[in-house]
Amino acid sequence: MNGRRDEGGTSAMESLYPFLYAGTSDLVAVLEQVRASTVEKTGEILELRRAIARRDGARMARCAREMAARLAAGGRLFAFGNGGSATDAQQIATLFLHPGGEARPLPAFGLANDTSVVTALCNDIGVEVVFARQLGAFARAGDIALGLSTSGNSANLIRAFDEASRRGMLTIGLAGYEGGKMAELDSIDYLFVAPSASIHRIQEAQTTIYQVLWELTVQEVSHVPRHTG
Repeated sequence: MNGRRDEGGTSAMESLYPFLYAGTSDLVAVLEQVRASTVEKTGEILELRRAIARRDGARMARCAREMAARLAAGGRLFAFGNGGSATDAQQIATLFLHPGGEARPLPAFGLANDTSVVTALCNDIGVEVVFARQLGAFARAGDIALGLSTSGNSANLIRAFDEASRRGMLTIGLAGYEGGKMAELDSIDYLFVAPSASIHRIQEAQTTIYQVLWELTVQEVSHVPRHTG
């Protein structure tokens, strides 16, 4: 477990899961602490989701309409992020490629998926170009770039958004805290921020955001004539 301690002498893990460090063999008491901790965390994520819905609900709908228009016209979605956000980016690509039911599959790619390309770029040039280089090779005007970062400060996302904007792509960012450096960019058309200092709550909220964007986009695409060019 993470042994880092804050100024008060409490480890990061202990602050998140105090019942593991209670030093008691009272199973009933431990289970009650687990229950209380679960209820508290559930309340936090519910309130965060409500706050995002109140602030950004209309923007999500507008963003989904623009995504649908581009996808229906032959555009493609490129999703990217680092670490856990790379996993989310892969999930986003999967949702669009395999929406289920009678919805038609939509072209989507996770830019962290190709380990040979990713490690070559990281090793030979630098991690800051790992997404921008791929967009430079594959993307075109009319495509969509969607990047996720909990901090909003990832240098390779900043570079990717700038590259995407230069290419005329629709750019969508998901960030936490107050948006970080991503909030300062002119190259992001839609930025959705989960205003929390907890990485756990941010990632949970971002999952909700991209699920909503996906559902709305798939609904919108179903009403747009299929591109035949």
